[in-house]
Amino acid sequence: MKTLNNHLILFDAECPMCRLYTSAFVRTSLLEKDGRMAYQHLTADAYPLLDRERAVNEIALVNKATGEVSYGIKSLFKILGQAIPFLKPLFTFAPFVWIMSKFYAFISYNRRVIIPADKHDAFLYQPSFKLKYRIAYLLFTWAVTSYILTCYVQLMHGLLPQGSAYREYIVCGGQMLFQGIIISFIAKDKLWSYLGNMMTISFAGALLLLPGLLMAKLFGIAPLFCVLYFLFVAGLMFLEHIRRAHLLSLGWALSISWVCYRLMVLLLIFLLQ
Repeated sequence: MKTLNNHLILFDAECPMCRLYTSAFVRTSLLEKDGRMAYQHLTADAYPLLDRERAVNEIALVNKATGEVSYGIKSLFKILGQAIPFLKPLFTFAPFVWIMSKFYAFISYNRRVIIPADKHDAFLYQPSFKLKYRIAYLLFTWAVTSYILTCYVQLMHGLLPQGSAYREYIVCGGQMLFQGIIISFIAKDKLWSYLGNMMTISFAGALLLLPGLLMAKLFGIAPLFCVLYFLFVAGLMFLEHIRRAHLLSLGWALSISWVCYRLMVLLLIFLLQ
């Protein structure tokens, strides 16, 4: 694979995801050793053609020789196109670029609820908030999480009532509504940030259940083991909820209500069986 020389990619120093994948570009020699820099560390007079506000939302790739700048998915395609030349036609195919630009925006505008910032430098420019992408993220994580839970509940047959095919969708959606009401009274300005973080936790928990589903399919493990594994994952989710609530300066109220909702749902499931 060929290195894209004399270019500089500008990433968000407060974003662990951005640090990770731009570092990977350098480690795999897709970019030179000095081919990445946090935009927070860029001097004010560097690269006059750079739109700093746009670079916060769409990762910028600067040609150090000409000063020309590309943004977002086009920046990534420029790096990958240099490394994998036979894919260049795909990376310039307009319909594919459009689809991938939407996917890129979906990730970029939700990146700080997918992996929250671990430090805050109070930089002048911060990532923009796009409600349509946050709602799309909530719907996506709700649908996938609910589907996986619906499949996993079947493994606990005899220990947990099975319910209807739509029960987990209602439970998961109900938690968004319940927690949304709670945070509206506590910190309404953090509503969408909190819901995004909460659904990331639910989504991650659902993904952690996939090994249990696989093992059950391959080895036919006992329902009791499935329940214990589910409780283990729920415990990890609770710890992560506490951590993210702390990062959002939300205290303990929402973590307590998160547990209360789950206990109320469990009680209703057994009462209505």
